Amino acid sequence: MSKEDIKDLKYFIDLQPKKEDFREAVLRGLSLPQKSISPKFFYDERGSRIFDKICNTPEYYVTRTEIALLNEIWQEIHSLVEAGSTVVEYGCGSSIKIKALLAALPEPSQYIAIDISRSHLISTANEIALNYTNISVGAICADFMEPIDWPEKAYAESLKRLAFFPGSTIGNQTPNEAAGFLDNVRHLVGDEGAFLVGVDLKKDFEILNRAYNDAEGCTADFNLNLLYRIKNELDADIEISGFSHKAFYNEELGRVEMHLVSGSQQVISIDGAEFSFEKGESIHTESSHKYSKSDFIQLAEQSGFGVLKDWRDDNNLFSIYLMKAI
Repeated sequence: MSKEDIKDLKYFIDLQPKKEDFREAVLRGLSLPQKSISPKFFYDERGSRIFDKICNTPEYYVTRTEIALLNEIWQEIHSLVEAGSTVVEYGCGSSIKIKALLAALPEPSQYIAIDISRSHLISTANEIALNYTNISVGAICADFMEPIDWPEKAYAESLKRLAFFPGSTIGNQTPNEAAGFLDNVRHLVGDEGAFLVGVDLKKDFEILNRAYNDAEGCTADFNLNLLYRIKNELDADIEISGFSHKAFYNEELGRVEMHLVSGSQQVISIDGAEFSFEKGESIHTESSHKYSKSDFIQLAEQSGFGVLKDWRDDNNLFSIYLMKAI
């Protein structure tokens, strides 16, 4: 990355996890009785591109439903959010949603993009900086699941802060992790702040199972990309074709689970450490929790947020909450 890449940004702060962090997480996760790796490691450059493709598949209702719902409620959001706010987007991804939000808000003063994928982050932040020249734009490359040491310049712009977390990514966290994340957001926005968040709803199992097993195979590619990262970045001895994608709704835990399933008895090697797999044994790579309204409101209130307004689409697939600090 050169200075030219970020010349349009007010600041860029690089807190991207180091390769050693990835290695340690993989070695630790594969040593567990139920092997698992955090879904945050999906999002290298290739993984981010594949996820953008998932969002356009006919089975994956989340993105199109959320965008349609946002387009219906922009005027209400405009009337409920104070002018001059600093907008902080967690997991910036595609710029479609944030462009619409910035256009709807009353004179936002600053936009701060946060994402773990450096290339994706810089691309989105630069696009916003070029299209919204009246807004100060900064970018932080970081794992937003962890507490972030915020720069003073980000705080100095405005005491009125609106955190934005679309896409129901909060569902990728366990309820305990989500509670910790909400605590961090509450600390960031302060007593004058607000939080706009997309939350996927509990629904018919078949809709969920189709959404995570698209016919084109994009979700499978996304899941398997984690093995490509391990092979390429950690110099692992692993046969990627020896694993397959599996996703299903776990009714008891209220979540969709994604796994990488071993097709045979095999051993993989990473940095001198060997891990044995039985046929059918899996690596748990992601959980996507689905919430009822009462469950999510209870979770938010525990972290010091009160629901100012909530919306859902006509088919009860997806919900959006605007929450104020209390």
